[in-house]
Amino acid sequence: MKLIPIAMIAAGLTLAGPAAADLGLAQKQGCLGCHTVDKKLVGPAWKDVAAKYKGDAAAEAKLMKKVREGGKGVWGDIVQPPNTTTSDADIKTLVKFVLSL
Repeated sequence: MKLIPIAMIAAGLTLAGPAAADLGLAQKQGCLGCHTVDKKLVGPAWKDVAAKYKGDAAAEAKLMKKVREGGKGVWGDIVQPPNTTTSDADIKTLVKFVLSL
């Protein structure tokens, strides 16, 4: 069983409705092992990702590809591993959530 860091619980409690459900999906898919909403953990904070891609019409497609195929270099040398077990629909939901922050 994976445990959610206290900061994630606090962040999750401030989100309502669909956002809380999206955090649940992120937990289920293992995203919270490396990411949090508001601070860098292993990977970047999702709010930083949202800020970086704000106004980029191609952001959703870029991030969906990055989550699916993995990669490195955008946020340093830490590798984003490929995610081959999450459905495209779930990846899209998670990317939309991140970009909404």
